[in-house]
Amino acid sequence: MEDRLEQPELDALWRFDDPVASAERFAMAAAEPSRSELVRAELETQRARALGLQARFEEAEALLESLEPAFGRLHLRILLERGRLRSAEGRPQEAVPLFEEALLTARRDDEVFLAVDAAHMLALADPERGEQWTEEALAELRATDDPRTLRWGVAVHSNRAWALLEAHEAARALPEFEAAQESAEQYGTPDQLFATRWSVARCLRELGRTKEALAIQRALVAERPEDTDVAAELAALTEEAHTIES
Repeated sequence: MEDRLEQPELDALWRFDDPVASAERFAMAAAEPSRSELVRAELETQRARALGLQARFEEAEALLESLEPAFGRLHLRILLERGRLRSAEGRPQEAVPLFEEALLTARRDDEVFLAVDAAHMLALADPERGEQWTEEALAELRATDDPRTLRWGVAVHSNRAWALLEAHEAARALPEFEAAQESAEQYGTPDQLFATRWSVARCLRELGRTKEALAIQRALVAERPEDTDVAAELAALTEEAHTIES
């Protein structure tokens, strides 16, 4: 009988764009009698996360409380999901100490994947120290050769890039967007690769490099003609390309 929830199964159960169906899948998986008590509890932490994505915060918190007292990996997952709930509720000041404890616990227990998760959540919840937490996450990634863990590079670099772009530092953001794309090419999903290519083009537009951005967006629209974000960028780029003489 398995004694931990493995990431490939977790990936297969999650549909972040459909938290209702995800919650149902986690509930069904947790109800399977062949599973160990620990794995059932880990699955329930992910059901709590899916409930949080539906803004069903009280239900999610009650579910996490029902799993306590908890130790080791289960305690770590509860810390992460409780922190995510606080962040989603607009209470980042309460989320930060939960993520900090999760990071320390993950490092102590050599849970590299979850350590990166905690550090990347800290960068989002504690933007004043965002650079520090991003470096913490990247340090974890430099110490591993696990491809699934290295996929975190997509999110870590993307988060930093968007923070820089929103701070009107497009020149500094571009290398981060490109690093996210490189991570997606090596370790990511097709959706992640598509999104990172779009993001590179978006940053190029901000830098005034319209021809390069337009070439990327035209390639993307050929792949996914119905993508509304690509359509919006093509419209913006086409408009920018016009001059008073054209």
